Amino acid sequence: MQRIRISASTVTQICKSKDCLGVLIMIPHGRRCLSSSSCLYGKVFPRQKPRVVPEIAGLEPVTYADRMHFVPGLAKPRFPKWERGWKNPNHYESPKPEEMKLFKDKPCYIFNQRTSVVEGVRQALWLSKSAVIKEFPAQILSLAEDPANQIEDQDERVQNAIKSALLWDTTDDQPPRERYCPMLVHRLLHLCGVLQVRHPELAKRMLAEKYNLAATWRRGEDVFQVRGHNGLLLNSMNPLPVLAGPEQIQGTADQELETFFPIAPTIDLQCTNVYQEKSTTGFREGYPCPHAHTLYVMEMGNTPKLLPEQLRAKMIMFCFGNALVRAKALYGDEPRVLEKPIVVQSVATNGRIFQFVVFQLNTMELQSDSGVKNLVWVDEDKPLYEHAQARAHIKRRVVKIPAGLSGYQPETFKKFLALFLHGAT
Repeated sequence: MQRIRISASTVTQICKSKDCLGVLIMIPHGRRCLSSSSCLYGKVFPRQKPRVVPEIAGLEPVTYADRMHFVPGLAKPRFPKWERGWKNPNHYESPKPEEMKLFKDKPCYIFNQRTSVVEGVRQALWLSKSAVIKEFPAQILSLAEDPANQIEDQDERVQNAIKSALLWDTTDDQPPRERYCPMLVHRLLHLCGVLQVRHPELAKRMLAEKYNLAATWRRGEDVFQVRGHNGLLLNSMNPLPVLAGPEQIQGTADQELETFFPIAPTIDLQCTNVYQEKSTTGFREGYPCPHAHTLYVMEMGNTPKLLPEQLRAKMIMFCFGNALVRAKALYGDEPRVLEKPIVVQSVATNGRIFQFVVFQLNTMELQSDSGVKNLVWVDEDKPLYEHAQARAHIKRRVVKIPAGLSGYQPETFKKFLALFLHGAT
């Protein structure tokens, strides 16, 4: 009995959750410790619903308010709400939405950084009134193939950057993605900046983080917004050159937007009646680099919150938002076909797979489905490498995956570098 009491007290102190199942096996003679197992496996009864007290007109319930304690058979008193007389931020109660100043009868559908649209790219194309081209622009591909734009010992230095982010910076077998994913992007951007000696225009750029974007537009009878933080933004003093010519832009007027009836285009978007119709880049007036160049999105976490299709939709929407805000700053809020289209690029990665998107805003007439459409170039699912492991994966005495970096794909970094050099050559 003394041994059981000692083991029971020990288990009670250690076991506070269901993670201590193995500790119960250590009890001598295989006996159960009821003080621990009962709290782990005891039946949990559902919470009872509060009793609804009927109110009868003309009758006042007899309560125990005068006695200052609970009395069986008497009703629970109802006291008026106590007011402090001063505002306590720790006990703030927001007013009802109908009482707020920004409340509007017409709802607004918001796309933020964690929105996962069920239709993916197709839904983003409808929201931005765009037509997709499943290939990389020829102007950017020519930059990737030009030997003059290559870095000295490029492949070796890129592989060292990958190893530095995944293997050399940690003693773990597999570092967390929240750590190595942004580190890899910064190392690659630093490597691309080496070409500033050849291309002085690269010095006229600035990298911003945690800026707050807000863009508002109308599609049909609905109000839409793109809002929130969305990654690293590379800004430039000069805008990106136009990729599609006038003939290609006018040719989009004959294309029809793909619909996904009976699913509504507003599905999975945040719906709210408390909002402000504003369009802002997130930067103050007079910012030296007002033109959005490339948006870098990092989908971190071992269990990513967005699938590749939804991630590409997010890239399209935030490129569209940055371009729309810049167009309103240059041409005003009046809907029109832009004389000089605005181009914004985006790169997304989870640390291994890269997604590339180039968006060209051709029109601000977004309310109807007819007329000129915007253009989107998408290049999807390009791996930078296959495996990067600190230890080799051996199965049945056969090395399946060697230690270190394997399966490096140089074409992926060439496209990454081409987007970085776009507009500076």
